[in-house]
Amino acid sequence: MAALALRWSLPMAMSITHRGTGVALSLGVSLFSLAAFLLPEHFPHYLAQVRDLSLGPALIFSAKFALVLPFSYHTWNGIRHLAWDLGKGLRLAQVTQSGVLVLLLTLLSSAGLAVL
Repeated sequence: MAALALRWSLPMAMSITHRGTGVALSLGVSLFSLAAFLLPEHFPHYLAQVRDLSLGPALIFSAKFALVLPFSYHTWNGIRHLAWDLGKGLRLAQVTQSGVLVLLLTLLSSAGLAVL
């Protein structure tokens, strides 16, 4: 008996990822807020501790990129969903093209923000 392979379409994968990044962003803000409330020192203290680790620029860029990627993806894909709410780009070819555009914009904007 052959196993059935689940073939995800781009819109399906992006929809699931959009929900996942929304959960991740909400969880991140909640945990950051809880940490700010419960930890004994203020944020600059902990930031100074990270700076004292003398991490290399590649690692710093990678960490910043990983932190900003869900935000960038969720924002660009949210704009795409707003266009759909206006009735724009609903044909399958346009859905695929806008999906690829969202992925490209996500990578470029994440890299740009991580450089800052």
